Amino acid sequence: QVRLVESGGGSVQTGGSLRLSCVASGFTLKEYGIGWFRQAAEKEREALSCFSGLDGSRYYTESVKGRFTISADYAKNTVYLEMNRLKPDDTAVYYCAAEIASCTVVVENGAYGGKPYGMDYWGKGTPVTVSP
Repeated sequence: QVRLVESGGGSVQTGGSLRLSCVASGFTLKEYGIGWFRQAAEKEREALSCFSGLDGSRYYTESVKGRFTISADYAKNTVYLEMNRLKPDDTAVYYCAAEIASCTVVVENGAYGGKPYGMDYWGKGTPVTVSP
């Protein structure tokens, strides 16, 4: 059974850092793109980053590029999102999601172009709160 479990969320002050983890089971990381999304109160779910298990490519949206770093441990079937210089508007529930075969990429600039409807499996999310 396919399962994604996020962890690592919590409360942090502005400027702090958190590392989120997404442990995948029921499938091999090599066969999927693993994306990170977030959803803040009264906002739509927003794509952040994606790790391509096939070739290790990493993609970001402009909103987090330069502050967030995605990585993976194939042996642990785990994808991480290191979040640095956090701001209050980063407060949201963070989700990982799996997309079969690859990450969706914006051709024009190479940014992550994943959409919630395009993802095949979802975790339940881990909340992040950044205080002023």
